Amino acid sequence: MPPLLSDEQTMIAEGVRAFVQAELQPHEALVEKLDSVPDDLFREIQKKAIAAGYYALNMPEEHGGGGLNASQRCVAEIEFGRTSRALAVICNRPAPILKSCVGDQIETYLKPVITGERWECFALTEPGAGSDARAITTRAVRDGDDFVINGTKQFITMAMRADFIILFAVTGIDSTPKGESKRITAFLVDKDTPGIEVTPLDVVSNRGMKSCIISFTDVRVPARNILGGEGNGFGIAKSWIFSGRVMLAANCIGLAERAMKIAAEWANTRTAFGQPIGRFQGTAFKLADMAMEIHATRLMVLDGAAKMDAGTITQREASQVNLFGSEMAGRVTDNALQIMGGMGITKDMPLERFWRDARVERIWEGTSEIHRDIISKDVLREFAA
Repeated sequence: MPPLLSDEQTMIAEGVRAFVQAELQPHEALVEKLDSVPDDLFREIQKKAIAAGYYALNMPEEHGGGGLNASQRCVAEIEFGRTSRALAVICNRPAPILKSCVGDQIETYLKPVITGERWECFALTEPGAGSDARAITTRAVRDGDDFVINGTKQFITMAMRADFIILFAVTGIDSTPKGESKRITAFLVDKDTPGIEVTPLDVVSNRGMKSCIISFTDVRVPARNILGGEGNGFGIAKSWIFSGRVMLAANCIGLAERAMKIAAEWANTRTAFGQPIGRFQGTAFKLADMAMEIHATRLMVLDGAAKMDAGTITQREASQVNLFGSEMAGRVTDNALQIMGGMGITKDMPLERFWRDARVERIWEGTSEIHRDIISKDVLREFAA
């Protein structure tokens, strides 16, 4: 383990790594072939994760969660990144926004998610609103003690498995000094509510985890299911957004390290022109760049997590960590595949899967372009004349 880690972080990392190697990685080929995780396997892994203490690591201890802070969780996420997301997600780290549950919501949604009795999915993105989240058009109209919801969400992971949906919808228009602004509200919506339809999408990345379209037609939800207060959807989602961006980069470290290991072992044993290909600078320098970029990402992740714990992380810093980590994973997996040549794109080797899975990392917690926009605007403000 890197010397920057505390003894506690090292213990967490070693434990999760052993669990991933023993309980998750052996099932990767099956999940890839089926594009799903069989129910019995899902429940088996979930049960083992709960027993080992690797379930709901990020949730409050007072409600039965692991209580890990960001600095502790990030080392666990590096290890979970070493396997298929479809398998790693079974060791559920619920959306931090659920910490905003109050009253009956705690017993109905928060605690059952922590114990593994229920599953959530996070529904913000729409066909016409991805990077521009405030462009969502799903509406929730007040009708007595209920809200009636109509609209469509897209690219929602785990929607097939989820028991309820953390849904973002427009509940009105507010006047602000900058003009009119949509009032965005978060709701807890049971998936078996009449009017909800879930349709899986066929995508090339993270097979088995299932991205979905969710359609809402006159879905009636009690006002008591508002999460965090009306109009405060983005306010309570901020912690989820910052956390998601740092932890995505942590996952990318595990993915990249596994790809680099495979490429380095190949470079040491594959011969061409009478010597191992690792002796050629064209190959060796790729490995040097991999090692350097992985190390730099690790430092950025640890720094970002520490700032999350201190409550000082900024939007710019979270974007920097996400951007660097996601693009690093793309370069490392691509170079690893290049080192392996034709063997790299065969189904016999997992590199082609790592390569496909790494591609979405530059999209789903904010595109690389959005992160560069956030970072550059902050730099311009900092050095304004």
